[in-house]
Amino acid sequence: MVHPHATPTHATPHARAPVAGARHEPVPYASKLPLRDPASIDLVVVHCTETPTLASAREFGERVIYPDSGTGACGHFYIDRDGAPVCYVEPERIANHVRGWNPRSIGVEIVNTGRYPHWYDSRHQAMDEPYAEAQIDALVALIAGLRGRLPSLRYIAGHEDLDTARVEASDDPTQTVWRKRDPGPQFPWDRVLAICGLARLKP
Repeated sequence: MVHPHATPTHATPHARAPVAGARHEPVPYASKLPLRDPASIDLVVVHCTETPTLASAREFGERVIYPDSGTGACGHFYIDRDGAPVCYVEPERIANHVRGWNPRSIGVEIVNTGRYPHWYDSRHQAMDEPYAEAQIDALVALIAGLRGRLPSLRYIAGHEDLDTARVEASDDPTQTVWRKRDPGPQFPWDRVLAICGLARLKP
């Protein structure tokens, strides 16, 4: 993953107002993530947590998996099942949430079970849990708030659109499965695209 150096002239994001009412609950290493020019941010990436709860997603997000920088993999915003948004990383910082696209993107994680807990088991690749209306409403409101704060936003993509690698299945080494499938087939793309004002990016 790319970790560009911060530009010292960028303003610190700590005093900024919350986006779409999102609670500010930064992960412990948030201040170690590099700052970036807000004008460089043109993409929202939609994820699902593939965990059963916001608390379990937070646990994953707090883990330090990049020892050199003392940081982990985490989205900027999370949306719980009741539609409540929370900010774990300020938009002006580069979060590690999608391979190859971090410097230009905002990661939004929606709580959804996905393939949990058998992410790479070839027999458990269905993603059957629907997204709650409150979650989609919150996502649309969050995007509207982000567009007000980041006028350069132009695109939206699913994690599965950008990370298209396949990996060895955990149950059968002769098979492969998609590394990322989120937000998955239950995500209402037509509805979101009709009202969010962003174009879907599918490289």
